[in-house]
Amino acid sequence: MTIDIRTRAVHAGRHDLADLGVHVPPIDLSTTYPLPDLDRGGASYDALAGGDRPPADGSMVYQRLWNPTVARFEDALAELEHTEAAVGFASGMAAFTAALLAAGADGNRHVVAVRPIYGGSDHLLASGLLGTTVTWTRPDEIAAALRPDTGLVVVETPANPDLRLRDLAAIRRQCAGVPLLVDNTFATPVLQQPADFGADLVLHSATKFLGGHGDVVAGVIACSAEWAARLRPVRAITGAVLHPLGAYLLHRGLQTLPVRVAAAQQSAGKLADRLLTHPAVTAVHYPGLAECDSAGLVGRQMSGPGTVLAFEVSGGIDAAARVAAGCGLITHAVSLGGVDTLIQHPASLTHRPVTSDAKPVAALLRLSVGLEDAEDLWTDLSGALAAA
Repeated sequence: MTIDIRTRAVHAGRHDLADLGVHVPPIDLSTTYPLPDLDRGGASYDALAGGDRPPADGSMVYQRLWNPTVARFEDALAELEHTEAAVGFASGMAAFTAALLAAGADGNRHVVAVRPIYGGSDHLLASGLLGTTVTWTRPDEIAAALRPDTGLVVVETPANPDLRLRDLAAIRRQCAGVPLLVDNTFATPVLQQPADFGADLVLHSATKFLGGHGDVVAGVIACSAEWAARLRPVRAITGAVLHPLGAYLLHRGLQTLPVRVAAAQQSAGKLADRLLTHPAVTAVHYPGLAECDSAGLVGRQMSGPGTVLAFEVSGGIDAAARVAAGCGLITHAVSLGGVDTLIQHPASLTHRPVTSDAKPVAALLRLSVGLEDAEDLWTDLSGALAAA
């Protein structure tokens, strides 16, 4: 029996609540846990530090090694992403850092990446801070960019900030066994499950859609049990742990994720259509537009076009700044995926650290559509465009 994602989102990670005699998942804030005895305590530490789950007759030892509230969220997200496991982190960048460290632990520290990706991820790769080197390439030239020491291929689809789509099955065929990391933040597991197309690591800035209310910073990687066992020790050693309260908020956010995405996606489509014909707009980037999805990935790889769009205005950066500042109902702020609509200028903000040759165009604005009425949003946005 196939269970709809709306049902799975509500019930994932809650299978044992009736046995516990509760209806809402409990929050375990313990920083430390009792040890049954020295031998089992030591064995528990070894298991957890090595990436395993707590032994049935042992202890969780310390929150940096394990926490049951975090594990609930991880199990729920893994179910939605069609993976065996997931590992939560203190932020999306902490999750990406852990993936790079785990992939390069055997000395394979070369990364092949396709731009654009989130500006922070781009900056981390370009900086070489973690001892990695990067080759930036086109989606159809990944195979040619691979080296004997390539440890990871990195792509994002839809890409931040211009919503470019990547054919994951085609990319997987080029990887020649090299692990593939896909940033699925924009699509969410509601619209896309990259593991079904061969991704080894599915990255989310959980701050965005998974939390959904702009009140928690977190990251998560959905993956195989083997990869989870490699990522957990990195999390423990670096201290990039997800706080239990944050995990609780994320788990709660998953329950409404499908309905939030569906509602915001309807409004995003309406705004994209209207922006297309606005005289002050020179280009619109949205997966729901035929010209932005020449490969037909929406319907084949994604079940819908999503809630984020980008558009370019005539007049360059000065006009873009006036549009962003001229919005009243729409908040001028970075981030995305919340219940309220946000607008921002990527070249100046989220992608500010990106090298000049790879920066988004100066006229581009990114719009994360929330749950407000679409007509109210259009009144605000069209007014800002007219004033600019």
